[in-house]
Amino acid sequence: MSPTSSLHQRSLHKPYHSLYHKSSTHVKPYTTLIFNRITFLILLTLIIILGVLSPWIGDRSTFFSNSRVSYEQAKWRRYTLPEAVSYVAKNGSTVIVCAVSQPYLPFLNNWLISIVRQNHHDKVLVIAEDYATLDIVNGKWPGHAVLIPPAPDAQVAHKFGSQGFFNFTSRRPRHLLQILELGYSVMYNDVDMVWLADPFPYFKGKHDVYFMDDMTAVKPLDHPNVLPPPGKKGRTYICSCMIYMHPTPGAKLVMKKWIEELETQPWSRAKKANDQPGFNWALNKTADQVDLYLLPQAAFPTGGLYFKNKTWVKETKGKHVIVHNNYIVGFEKKIKRFHDYNLWLVDDHASESPLGKLE
Repeated sequence: MSPTSSLHQRSLHKPYHSLYHKSSTHVKPYTTLIFNRITFLILLTLIIILGVLSPWIGDRSTFFSNSRVSYEQAKWRRYTLPEAVSYVAKNGSTVIVCAVSQPYLPFLNNWLISIVRQNHHDKVLVIAEDYATLDIVNGKWPGHAVLIPPAPDAQVAHKFGSQGFFNFTSRRPRHLLQILELGYSVMYNDVDMVWLADPFPYFKGKHDVYFMDDMTAVKPLDHPNVLPPPGKKGRTYICSCMIYMHPTPGAKLVMKKWIEELETQPWSRAKKANDQPGFNWALNKTADQVDLYLLPQAAFPTGGLYFKNKTWVKETKGKHVIVHNNYIVGFEKKIKRFHDYNLWLVDDHASESPLGKLE
């Protein structure tokens, strides 16, 4: 056979018969070429995809961020109050509680900074009143926020006296009662407060419920630590903004009575109720069954006294422990007042908060 003919002659062996069954004899010779082209295109596509994604593949947290966030959100939605209380009270038997919706997050951050300075922030549990707050707080400070269903519709800041404000605050005694039933002491604060000193040394003895007066009339420094006499409306004017309780039958009784009072005196356009009168009626109606303790006015002044009576502030300098920014309505007005008294901490000291700087 000549060399020329051998270059163009098909090989004598039968590769398809040796690799496949008889049925494969019908496969066209160009099928292999098609498969090779498809394989090449697949490989080329994979190379391009890998080239595009390679900057992110090294950072797994970024690459899987969407799925991770979804998982985290689902986890915190299953988080229960007993689990949350157990977590924040792991080093003791006391929980510091606040209830917050998203519009109040700047005030939450301001309040937290003041608590960090007294080294009690690990005890704080934020009861989120919407899912946005739950996600933001637990995203930055895992385990320190819980949402107790059903979540109220609290996407906007509710004005004091509005039905939204009543719906928001009327959930409070149920939350506090549940914590007491779990066997923990609990301190409740509104977040428009600032701690200037450690309040816990003032919770002397084993009284059932500790509270502060919301009246602006100046009391003697050694005033009695008992429930004040009723005012013109037949009840006292104790602030529901700051309460400390031990898990006693007496404290539980006050919370149950508070819930009952709110149910019998719901919000209406005529009355425009809030939760505080119900708390006072609960205290007044259970006073003979419960060990109540009025905290010293100089340490726990109402905003109507601290921000409006400069003479009293000067005379009691060094005695103030927790200041409440009440007796004023509106976010901007409250923030301005805090600014004026150098109590708006978030602008310059956000790094001190467990939440950091909130956008």
